[in-house]
Amino acid sequence: MYARAQMGVSLAFHIVFAAAGVALPALMVIADLLHARTRDDTYLQLAKGLAKGTSILFAVGAVSGTVLSFELGLLWPRFMGTFGEAIGLPFALEGFAFFTEAIFLGIYLYGRGKVSPRLHLLSGVMVALSGAASAFFVTLVNAFMNNPAGVTTADSGRLMFDPLRAMQSPSWPYQVVHVLISSYQATAWAMVGIHAFFLLRDGRRDLHRKALGIALPVACLTALAQPLSGDRSAKHIATAQPLKLAAAEALLHTERRAPLHVGGWPDLRTGAFHGALAIPSALSLLAFGDSAAPVKGLAEFPRDEWPPVLAVRTSFQIMVGAGTALALLSLAVAVRLARRRRWPDGRAWLWALALAGPLGFVALESGWLVTEWGRQPWIVRGLMRTPQAVTDFPYVAVPFWLFTIVYVLLGAAVVYLLARQIVLFHRAPGRA
Repeated sequence: MYARAQMGVSLAFHIVFAAAGVALPALMVIADLLHARTRDDTYLQLAKGLAKGTSILFAVGAVSGTVLSFELGLLWPRFMGTFGEAIGLPFALEGFAFFTEAIFLGIYLYGRGKVSPRLHLLSGVMVALSGAASAFFVTLVNAFMNNPAGVTTADSGRLMFDPLRAMQSPSWPYQVVHVLISSYQATAWAMVGIHAFFLLRDGRRDLHRKALGIALPVACLTALAQPLSGDRSAKHIATAQPLKLAAAEALLHTERRAPLHVGGWPDLRTGAFHGALAIPSALSLLAFGDSAAPVKGLAEFPRDEWPPVLAVRTSFQIMVGAGTALALLSLAVAVRLARRRRWPDGRAWLWALALAGPLGFVALESGWLVTEWGRQPWIVRGLMRTPQAVTDFPYVAVPFWLFTIVYVLLGAAVVYLLARQIVLFHRAPGRA
């Protein structure tokens, strides 16, 4: 349990920086492009501010990512020893993408005015592309763990791997798209929330209005695209990982015209739901595109293969709830934009945007929990259980508390540095 808890804390911490590393450089490049097009120094100020935020998050993400690589070897030696041949290639490619990102981030941070404007802009684009490539390759590893491919069993019983086929799990297109969209969504909404908050305090700041003009379109587009990606992922999971779907919905018995239960609390002994809103046939329709299709329940599977159902369902409900709230707000913003040809800027709108700011990362974290908890008790589904992969080291509690303290200190440092950067950014000249 300590080994799992340590990986959980590490990944929950690291995923924030990974998501920001994917999306923040893209927002930075947009600000740079707008400056090149308009020659408005406000966009240059935004690009420089986003570059500083990117460098802070990149540095801390490098530390937390390095810790994770040690944890994989120290806490899960049998997993790495058995499946290293399958997951080594995407991890190596992720490392290549990481170093590429570091090189071009250095050029972007220190090359302004020293290299040509085109090369400087290209370096920003490469930072954004390298961050996305890192997320792509890491997600391939997770897709293999959820739905392994390229694995055969020799006569001796030893597992044999085709590394290229292992990177092509049937789940990879759905997971990669979902992860990338969630990274842009979470980061853009966080940026929207910050600048909406400062506009509530000082509505005269042209800088915050233009920052909102950069982040809000990205936030709305990704929030509207994510339900479509989620629908494709859910349909894939319904056929490839039906137990995970049953756990996410806490569906005990197989049902035709299975209803979708929103909220409430399931009783896993009887299959009843207390206080939930039941939408008839909706689960069958969403999972298979057929309102009469049967959906497998938990009872179809051995009890010792069930994931922690209540934890999976709660995380799933939080993810869907946060994502739905962002999609509905984005739809309202789009309608407002279509009618008045301008982004919403009234106080009620700004309050809504400020309060919605954290929801992207809430959805991101809870969605990751659904993915990881929903695979349990397998570390590689169908091939190795989690207890089979863990270390025999008897004092795992010691590194757990040690690394937890390190992460708390790192988190406090990041919050301080980013808050300081945001305050300095707010105080910089640039009133309308």
